[in-house]
Amino acid sequence: MSPNLSHLSRRDLLRLAGAAAAVPVLSSCAGAPTAPAAAPGTFTIYWNAGHDYQAYRTVIAEFEQANKVKVNLQKYQWPDLRTRLLADFASGTVPDLVEEPGGWVQEFAVSGNARSLQDYVDRDGAAMGFPSDWQPVTVERNSYQGKVYGVQLHLTCNTLLYNKAMLRDAGVEPPTTWEEFLEAAKKLTKDDVYGVALNQDYLYVWPWMVQAGVTPYDPATGKVMTPVADAVAALQFQADLVHKHKVAPVPVSGTDYSGPQKLFSAKRAAMILTGPWDLDPIKKTSPDIELGVAPPLKHKVEATQAAGVSMFVPAKAARPDLSWDFIKRITALEVERAATKETGMLMPRKSWADQPEVQSDPAIKVFADALPIAKDSSQQVRLTGQLGKWEEQLKVMYQQVLIQNQPAAEALAAFSRSAEGFLK
Repeated sequence: MSPNLSHLSRRDLLRLAGAAAAVPVLSSCAGAPTAPAAAPGTFTIYWNAGHDYQAYRTVIAEFEQANKVKVNLQKYQWPDLRTRLLADFASGTVPDLVEEPGGWVQEFAVSGNARSLQDYVDRDGAAMGFPSDWQPVTVERNSYQGKVYGVQLHLTCNTLLYNKAMLRDAGVEPPTTWEEFLEAAKKLTKDDVYGVALNQDYLYVWPWMVQAGVTPYDPATGKVMTPVADAVAALQFQADLVHKHKVAPVPVSGTDYSGPQKLFSAKRAAMILTGPWDLDPIKKTSPDIELGVAPPLKHKVEATQAAGVSMFVPAKAARPDLSWDFIKRITALEVERAATKETGMLMPRKSWADQPEVQSDPAIKVFADALPIAKDSSQQVRLTGQLGKWEEQLKVMYQQVLIQNQPAAEALAAFSRSAEGFLK
């Protein structure tokens, strides 16, 4: 097995084997591309389909004019993008720039598939405010062995959204702790309405874990999910909301993470725990809802999970100078402001949080205020090269507890035995 494939999970290898047959849905500024290879005068970017903002199209137009190239923007959903990318790494024909969903930068730095950007940072970082103006967590998660390999584009986090009218009618204040949250959910559950809707997506376990003070993986000891008692309590608390207290519906297993938002928009749930990605759907589908956004809950600590996307340059990209020029342009403060005004997206620059687009929007401001206490929950696992296997097993464990009501201690013990084995 080649060194570039040695860090890939079994799931990735299966995807890679089928990549030649896979035809992901994609588009470009100049029509659908026939191959990822960059023709002369063409600059190829792999991008998430949901992030094709007008603010970014303006940057693309300026970049094309300045560099006399045509941008070939290929848009994918994350699973298809990963499949395409793994096939490209194997073939050696890669795009000029890739947007990734968080975690791939370090993974591909470890495997040798991402280019270090440290030479560009050393040259241009001070002028562009990098890394000094970026939230520290975004720099850490995109670095490997002391060198920068990626630059954060969006920084998001998870917090509490609530229906102000429902809480007011029930005489409930927005909760700030787990105990207050449970009591509020009990009072709000009535007449075919649930107090809260939880997400089946395993990534939604992390705000609870970080609030409980849990360390996902400690390389020094080789142990996962410690202190174990706190990890068990965090898992069991979520399961009990569904199965014991019955203040939340049983989540539906699947790949869709919009279930809670749809229940909230339909006024079937009074509270959900989610990120800024649900603000726009709620406003569009249920503009009559008086939406409240509260800071992250506190248990042992007040914290939440850091999420968001970054950009990196493949190691074999032919024109890294152009790639870096694009990164500088699209992360400029004025572009962040334009994208936030257009979509409500959260951004990684510290100075972004002080801008009028943020300060004047009550919902976005709460999220922005939470970013400094957002923690990266998978960095130590990513650096082992075993993130794919970790996430596969975490998903199984989370759904066993949350959906199937398996005792949290039992499910977590099985997960920990397996994870500590493959993370060695």
